[in-house]
Amino acid sequence: MKKSTKTIVHDEELQIEACHFQGITQSFPNHFHEYHVIGCIEQGQRRLSCRNRDYTVGKGVILLFSPGDSHACTQRQGGALDYRSFHIPKKTMHHFIQKITGTTFSPHFSSNVLYDRKIFRSFLTLHENIMKNSGEYGRREDFERFLSPLVRRCMLPDSSCGDREHREEVGKACRFMEQNYTARICLEDLCRCAGLSRTALTRAFVREKGVTPYLYLENIRIREAGRLLQKGVSPSEAALRTGFCDQSHFTHCFSRFIGLSPGIYRGMFTDRTNNAETRLPFAHTGSSETEI
Repeated sequence: MKKSTKTIVHDEELQIEACHFQGITQSFPNHFHEYHVIGCIEQGQRRLSCRNRDYTVGKGVILLFSPGDSHACTQRQGGALDYRSFHIPKKTMHHFIQKITGTTFSPHFSSNVLYDRKIFRSFLTLHENIMKNSGEYGRREDFERFLSPLVRRCMLPDSSCGDREHREEVGKACRFMEQNYTARICLEDLCRCAGLSRTALTRAFVREKGVTPYLYLENIRIREAGRLLQKGVSPSEAALRTGFCDQSHFTHCFSRFIGLSPGIYRGMFTDRTNNAETRLPFAHTGSSETEI
């Protein structure tokens, strides 16, 4: 059986991460990111659910996720997945949007799945150069040239999808969780904050965010725990500081969402921090997998 390999490179110049995952077989629950994701599938097939649509995606497909796009994926037909991606923070994306369009707006991808051979080949070339630290000069221009057709074809200003019933109330619940994720939060707390019944809040929340309030809170806690682990905080301390009831529950949730144990995840960033270079790949090889 093919071993799973994960390599993640932080590009200091571009302020993005390039990720290369090989031999992935794990399924991942509904989750979202706070950054833009542009990925492509080199081998394998997955069932993808995103924004109330289901897809079967395979080799040659480009995947596009805006911040907050809830998505889940499951393995298909037993084959392992080889996948590459760029993780682009909002601030970095805004910078390139301004360079490409001459305007500033908060963008979102109009589609999550794209079939385009030219963009796919351009992605692979650029991704490989960043992974190998080649093409050192002009890499920013190369990334801008790659991103330009995607921006013009697949990105729109974030209009928040028009007016929806109870959008403001859902926003209040989200802000409450962002501000109080370290505490014990129950659905009744969110209902009091939003001024809605349990049924009304849950329905509106799933319609607006694509996940239940519980999963949204779990995503926040995993995100914040990941930030602490990147700074070298121990898994037990990270669990305590992000609202998990105990380390065992934290390890289970973190591994399910991220595909690596908290200790291995922390070690990846600790190794990078201890190295004198500012831009390093760090890899883990084994049976665990990383979230896409």
